[in-house]
Amino acid sequence: MALSSAIEPLSYLNRKCRIILTSDSQYLVQGINEWRHGWKRSGWKRKAGKILNLDLWKQLDVLVEQHEVFARWVRGHDGHPENEYVDFLATAAAADQSTSEGLINSRFIEWLSEQREKGKFLDYMEFQRPENRFGA
Repeated sequence: MALSSAIEPLSYLNRKCRIILTSDSQYLVQGINEWRHGWKRSGWKRKAGKILNLDLWKQLDVLVEQHEVFARWVRGHDGHPENEYVDFLATAAAADQSTSEGLINSRFIEWLSEQREKGKFLDYMEFQRPENRFGA
C-alpha cells in the first residue's frame, strides 16, 4: 500500500519537480532514500534474499529518478498534521467507497486552517515553496 501511495501521485507529474514525500512507512522512506540505490547496483538483488514487491520498487525507482525526491518519515498517529490529514482522507474515502479520479487539489491548507481554529497543530510550520528551479 505504501509503495502504491507514492507511485500514484508521482505518475501524474509531467515535468521535473522537487518533492518532499512524507510517510509513516519506514519501509517506503528507507527504500527511496537508501535501499533502492544498493539494489540497483547489485542488479536488483539482495544478499538476504529476494526484494519484496520488486515490480513496484522498480516502477517507483523510475518515477523517483525523474524528479528530485526526498522522503521523510513521521511517526503515524502521533499528531503530525500531514499524517493526520492523510488518515482523514483515507477514512473519508473508505466510508464513501470512493476511488481516485486523478490528481486533485488536496485541500491540506484549508483543512489545516480548520484544525487550527479548533486549537490543533498551532505549532506546525509549513514548508515554504522553494523557488522553481525546473521551469514553469
